[in-house]
Amino acid sequence: MKIEVKKLRNEQLEEKGISSWPIWKKEISRFDWHYDTTEECYLLEGDVVVETEDGGEVRFGRGDFVTFPKGLSCIWDIKQPVKKHYNLR
Repeated sequence: MKIEVKKLRNEQLEEKGISSWPIWKKEISRFDWHYDTTEECYLLEGDVVVETEDGGEVRFGRGDFVTFPKGLSCIWDIKQPVKKHYNLR
């Protein structure tokens, strides 16, 4: 399972309606997480390294649009406090 990280143009952010999505915040921490649904998120703040079960690492932060696939189990390692818009589908 692959975590997708990309940059979106302002028009794309508006098309998706990201500014109306709920906001989630989290302090510097490290925790296990499992995705029961696909999650899309747009980081307003933060620096995160996600470690996947296969030993891979994905780093993302402010301005990144990230998609986590349904069924993914991983470890979130938050290096700088996170503030993100998120959408579950």
